[in-house]
Amino acid sequence: MGTSILAAAMSLMAVLSCSDEKKTTEPAPSDTRSMTVQESVEIDYAAGPFSVTVDANFQFRAEAQADWMTFDRIEGDKVWFNAEENGNTASREAQIKFVDVNDRYFYKNATVIQKGDPSPTTTLTMVDKNATAETKALYANLWKLAEEGFMFGHHDDLWYGRYWYNEPGMSDTKSVCGDYPGVFSVDFAEIMDNRYQNDANKIRRRVIIEAYDRGEVITACCHLNNPLTGGDSWDNSRNDVVKEILTEGSDTRTKYLQWLDRCADFANNLKGSDGKLIPVIFRPYHEHTQTWSWWSSKCTTETEFIKFWRFTIEYLRDVKGVRNFIYAISPQMDGNYGDGTRARLLHRWPGDDFVDFLGMDCYHWDNKNAFKSNLTAMSALSVEKKKPCGVTETGPEGFNWTDYWTNHILACALNQRVSMIVMWRNKYVGSNESDRHFYSVYPGHPSEADFRSMYDNPATFFSKDLPDMYKMPKGYEVK
Repeated sequence: MGTSILAAAMSLMAVLSCSDEKKTTEPAPSDTRSMTVQESVEIDYAAGPFSVTVDANFQFRAEAQADWMTFDRIEGDKVWFNAEENGNTASREAQIKFVDVNDRYFYKNATVIQKGDPSPTTTLTMVDKNATAETKALYANLWKLAEEGFMFGHHDDLWYGRYWYNEPGMSDTKSVCGDYPGVFSVDFAEIMDNRYQNDANKIRRRVIIEAYDRGEVITACCHLNNPLTGGDSWDNSRNDVVKEILTEGSDTRTKYLQWLDRCADFANNLKGSDGKLIPVIFRPYHEHTQTWSWWSSKCTTETEFIKFWRFTIEYLRDVKGVRNFIYAISPQMDGNYGDGTRARLLHRWPGDDFVDFLGMDCYHWDNKNAFKSNLTAMSALSVEKKKPCGVTETGPEGFNWTDYWTNHILACALNQRVSMIVMWRNKYVGSNESDRHFYSVYPGHPSEADFRSMYDNPATFFSKDLPDMYKMPKGYEVK
């Protein structure tokens, strides 16, 4: 064997000898790892730091298994985390995993229990006990927001305005103040009745989704055609329309159930970009105190109207499984009613278990005293019933007052517990200035500056001012 070959062989033997020695003198990591972890930690409901005691002789990492707590730092045998506030009344529980940085299969867990918020909870009740979480959250926020002010709303504001029609992103309100209304009002009648096959329903769906995606509130009335005569919503020529709907086996009932089926189908497939059902404040048979519609006080008895209201809700809720409706009633309240104001608000009341939201349609022109007295009475009834309330339609047709918004709306609404004030529509008229069918501001109207003053008032809520209306506010529960 040559000298060089002999040297190489001796060198290899030395390496192998060292390798064998290392294997026999140093045990495997699994034989020497030691870790003890505080198994259970209880923390307060409030946001803040907390620690878990950990004793380990190796390097590890800490993994919080919930999005309401985050790792902060390690100091000695204390591993620090930060917890978010638990706004729910019930406690919540999660795990923290402590993992060997070199061996993900070696870990120990600690259980963290965060107490629930002990502060008093406001409990509200709804017609639909099985309403979606977003619908219940909206309901709670309607009640809560009224403590601070009211949402401004406008009917069909996202669909058309005085000088434009079906232009995505447009709004007469936004064109004046730079912001969308907090409430978007729309009509469901053409979804339901014999006009249901129309291209306008595509626009209606689009603008509802756009409003919801921005976090705005949707409310829907129903100017339904007369299912017995074939006339329009204002056909009060027969006083037996509702009676026929309530009659088992009648042709009118069969037809009307088809209309409710279409309403349910629309509601059950009305979803936002988040894939969730869009809550709607649904107010059928509005202005039932007046005489001009086929469900009015002229055409129905008190018993018939109440049975009709309950029949509609029970069919949509119990038969068709609609879970995203807040049911609103809205009598016509145009004048001064003195001691009879409360009674008019409760005209043909279907019962507390069949009404979620107290509304009123108030076309009082320049009678500020009437508007304010009706607001005051409705606000008081809202507190008594523990149900949110709002003005579901108002506005003077074709007005030209420069101070309407601060002097007629804001001045009357301040210090009232009202969640919304919704203006009726601005009809699309193009260049036909002789058509004065508008009820709200638009570019060029003499009240523009005054509208912006109302917009700047902290008591008014437009789209940008709204909290997350579809997340349950802290301290609230809805049953």
